[in-house]
Amino acid sequence: MKVGVIGAGAWGTALAIVSARGGSDIILWSYDGNIKEFENITIPENLKVTSNMEEMENCEAWLIVTPAAFFRETLRKAKSFYKGQPIIVCTKGAENSTGDFMSEIISSEMPKVKDYGVLSGPQFAAEVARGIPTGSTLAGTSKAVEIGKKILNKLHINPSDDVIGTQICGVGKNAVALICGYNLIAAAGENERALLFTKAWNEVMELGLASGAKMATFLDLCGIGDLFLSATSATSRNFAGGMAIARGEKPEGTVEGIFALAGLIRRAKTKGIQTPVLIEMQKKMNLA
Repeated sequence: MKVGVIGAGAWGTALAIVSARGGSDIILWSYDGNIKEFENITIPENLKVTSNMEEMENCEAWLIVTPAAFFRETLRKAKSFYKGQPIIVCTKGAENSTGDFMSEIISSEMPKVKDYGVLSGPQFAAEVARGIPTGSTLAGTSKAVEIGKKILNKLHINPSDDVIGTQICGVGKNAVALICGYNLIAAAGENERALLFTKAWNEVMELGLASGAKMATFLDLCGIGDLFLSATSATSRNFAGGMAIARGEKPEGTVEGIFALAGLIRRAKTKGIQTPVLIEMQKKMNLA
């Protein structure tokens, strides 16, 4: 199968590598022709890098892995080359300016897309590139899920039809990981850290259920699995970003949790859901 992977950051490159190892022929699109380099990892021969979006046209499926901040812009570049391929969204997060999830951006920018799924789970890109076992929830139409399982056959995939819940988990864990990193430094003790962690995640779950998510999704790889990984490790950019904020430092790189926190609060207001802990933590971090 010929697969287009759009986005060549750490996660996009890792997914391209693992998909190539699974037997697919990969075209990895990078806006500048560069890709993330992983130490001691050889790029498979069946993985080609391009900066020409036109090469996505003849691919049988797309994996879109651009950061949430550039997702809409990238779709606009790609949509003239779209020929009905199933799309797997591998971006976690919400658009900062609108709070839209990636599936909502696809619906508005590419309404002709019928088969798509969203991939979300507990993965650090470098470990995926090294072949360390991991898994994801893949939620979407039956065709998108089956094709995604075929492409990502080196990962453990839990199929789901809960697209909104899977995305809320991805956005929510970014925000809660940011909060946990901040409280590792700023909280009075471990008891308070546990209290705020639990209350923050409960607010995310309440918003999810009010939006139509299924409770089981929060117990899946995209939920508790990804939450455990991101909210307990300084390897997580969101956790590390929260620590930096607590120290009065500027976080390094893109910290999706900052935008996720704002997006969750905005969505909760539209649903009439109270999020006192999320709001309190946003204020404490001077992000309001």
